[in-house]
Amino acid sequence: MTSTLDIVILAAGKGTRMRSELPKVLHRLAGKPLLGHVVGTAHALGAAQVCVVYGFGGEAVPQALADERLTFVLQAEQHGTGHAVMQALPKLADAGVTLVLYGDVPLTRAATLEPLAAAAQAGKLGLLTVNLAQPDGYGRIVREAGRVVRIVEHKDASAAERAIEEVNTGILAVPTRPLKRWIAELKNDNVQGEYYLTDIIALAVRDGVEVETHQPAYEWEVLGVNSKVQLAELERIHQGEIARALLEAGVTLADPARLDVRGSLACGRDVAIDVNCVFEGRVELGDSVQVGANCVLRNVNIAAGTKLDAFTLIDDAEIGEAGRIGPFSRIRPGTQLARDVHVGNFVEIKNSQIDEGSKISHLSYIGDTTMGRKVNIGAGTITCNYDGANKHRTVIEDEVFVGSDTQLVAPVTVGRGATLGAGTTLTRDAPAGELTLSRAKQATIPGWKRPTKK
Repeated sequence: MTSTLDIVILAAGKGTRMRSELPKVLHRLAGKPLLGHVVGTAHALGAAQVCVVYGFGGEAVPQALADERLTFVLQAEQHGTGHAVMQALPKLADAGVTLVLYGDVPLTRAATLEPLAAAAQAGKLGLLTVNLAQPDGYGRIVREAGRVVRIVEHKDASAAERAIEEVNTGILAVPTRPLKRWIAELKNDNVQGEYYLTDIIALAVRDGVEVETHQPAYEWEVLGVNSKVQLAELERIHQGEIARALLEAGVTLADPARLDVRGSLACGRDVAIDVNCVFEGRVELGDSVQVGANCVLRNVNIAAGTKLDAFTLIDDAEIGEAGRIGPFSRIRPGTQLARDVHVGNFVEIKNSQIDEGSKISHLSYIGDTTMGRKVNIGAGTITCNYDGANKHRTVIEDEVFVGSDTQLVAPVTVGRGATLGAGTTLTRDAPAGELTLSRAKQATIPGWKRPTKK
């Protein structure tokens, strides 16, 4: 019978070398806290319970991940990894197995951890190790006749033991009942005066429990973060893996080294992405979408055939097929653009629905607007939707032509097929099919001179 899996994530450290008041595990990798990546992996493994041991930063860690279905345990004073796991023991089911992860090791894949959990399910101790050419600072795996007998920390290791290249990652899985017994036996008689979780390896061997080791497919899976330099290195590794997956899926990337995905990015066939683009939250790009350089897309769905020119910012919006947006366009939350909508340079749209074939080509602000089909908006048009206290709606019906430098003072409706003359300030509804304008009669003032500077 399969035992339940409890996962303990150690996340109590300050991270002194980060030089920050923010707890280390809350520093962001690809837009998500380091701890968030580990929590996501824990949930992917189907854990019955995910227990986070926190400490530095007080309640900042529980508050940051309050929606992640976690159990939080405080380690008020930090006395080593064994002491940290000790704080979580009352939360763990005796009949289950426990997998120990680290909140500052964000890139371990679920597939790498599954064999460890399986070993624990079989009554063994599953241990993740890795061979490093330069193992300084890591605990060494000591074997006799090929079998793991203990782990020795670098500071406590002899010269011969320091020559060992196989090192401990700290990640292990073990049946919970013996884990509780071994934790109670830990001693702190070492150079650092700490309770090492790794000392349970020798206790397991003493009790006849087999130690089964596994290694990750990639060394970067077990790299931790202790400084901003290491965080930046992992960021590039992670983004490189995302870029590789996109390329293998058929996406064209102008430069895989200049891509930032800070969430999820799903792409159809023949998608092309230029350099320095940032994708945040959930982004979906349909077939043949082209994304120009330096675009930022956040929580957006872009339908097939749409082209985004450079420096376009889209946030929480729906973009229809065969559109053309940018350069230097900003599409704000609540916006829905239908098929074949053109939005040009220095145009901002917010909380508006724009129907098929309409064009807003230059230097305009469209907010809280319902716009019909085949509308043409001239340069410099503004919907004045805010009266200082409340927002109001502008309605522009099908086939309207709005001249340049027009202000529509909401609430106002422009009827189907109407034309608004350039320079109009519209404060009342414009009738369908008619020309409406509100500028003064043109006049020339004889003899007028510009004022001169005194």
